[in-house]
Amino acid sequence: VQLQASGGGLVQAGASLRLACVVSGLGRTFNNYGMGWFRQAPGKEREFIAAIDWSSTARFYADSVQGRFSVSRDNAKNTVTLEMNSVNRDDTAVYFCAAKMDFAATYRWDRAQPPYDMDYWGKGTQVTVSS
Repeated sequence: VQLQASGGGLVQAGASLRLACVVSGLGRTFNNYGMGWFRQAPGKEREFIAAIDWSSTARFYADSVQGRFSVSRDNAKNTVTLEMNSVNRDDTAVYFCAAKMDFAATYRWDRAQPPYDMDYWGKGTQVTVSS
């Protein structure tokens, strides 16, 4: 199983950015996984920022990105997307996508604490916000 995140780069504060995570190796079982986005800034612990359950019924966001970021998924393409709006310098980090088996959609992403109990992790994509 591989999770490939892309879309990172250098952007100015206030801009928008879209990250994508393509999952390979799960096939149709991708539908059994909740998908999350995490980020890790230099010298800081990895933190949860957004997640979506397998059916797109429930979405979870960290307070720091609520109202600015939006997570979505396309189960036909095994892809999850993170729309980032009004970015600021605090959003500078390496962004990781992760998958957690959760066909019952009961996992409370917003209560997750490190070390995060994910089944699969991607390698991350760097987002740098300049002022």
